[in-house]
Amino acid sequence: MAHTSPEMQDCIDACLRCYQTCLGMASNHCLPAGGKHVEPEHVRLMLACAEICRTSAHLMLLGLPEHRHTCRACAEVCEACATSCAAVGDMQDCVTECRACAAHCRSMAA
Repeated sequence: MAHTSPEMQDCIDACLRCYQTCLGMASNHCLPAGGKHVEPEHVRLMLACAEICRTSAHLMLLGLPEHRHTCRACAEVCEACATSCAAVGDMQDCVTECRACAAHCRSMAA
């Protein structure tokens, strides 16, 4: 297994937490809540965020230098998801995890 720096491990952990939070909140919070929580653009963004977080973690775990590209995209999608979740309201866990993941991913993409 390739050596994973502490910074990369922190980013992997942040990505996996964000993946779990976005997917879980989309399924177990937004769907039951209805209304603005289930507007298509919001739900698509949450699902895209979960997927790019999972993919970024996966490429870092594989040790591919190309993870910088997915991390850059991940940071952008996470910021958009955080903004959407903040606008919808009652989604602070998602906002917090998305912003944390975006910060980690920006540093890994640098």
